[in-house]
Amino acid sequence: MSADQRILELGIALGAGSAPAGNYAAAVQTGDLLFLSGKAPQALDGQVPKGRLGREYDTAQGYALARSACIELLAAIRAELGSLDRVARVVDLQGSLNTTPEFEDHAQVLDGASDLLAQVFGAAGMHARSVIGVASLRKGLPLTLKAIVEVRRQP
Repeated sequence: MSADQRILELGIALGAGSAPAGNYAAAVQTGDLLFLSGKAPQALDGQVPKGRLGREYDTAQGYALARSACIELLAAIRAELGSLDRVARVVDLQGSLNTTPEFEDHAQVLDGASDLLAQVFGAAGMHARSVIGVASLRKGLPLTLKAIVEVRRQP
């Protein structure tokens, strides 16, 4: 089953992708690699999520927020490439989490994105990754994700 078909099977509607928050591109391709700029979780009920993991959000809510931000990454990939089926492999995923100093479940939160990438791309969704806790993120966001994917060459 193709990645585009899996997205539909999962009941995920990919929008056009969010616009950059500043003077930069949402995605830049060089050679066979597509570098994706940081993406935040989608708005819930018209409100952009705001707050810290370990204070406003627990680990399970963080997992859902990471999954939501990953949907934004997928939308950016599709907007840039025209189809998720052009992804040969997810190479790298990086997460920045706005956390309290005591929060320790960074890896479990980022699993929300990693699990979705594995569901969509199968073995090609397995990636290297890193996650860090930070003192703040733009506009008080709870997390941002960025990624690098390998692009399948077109015939």
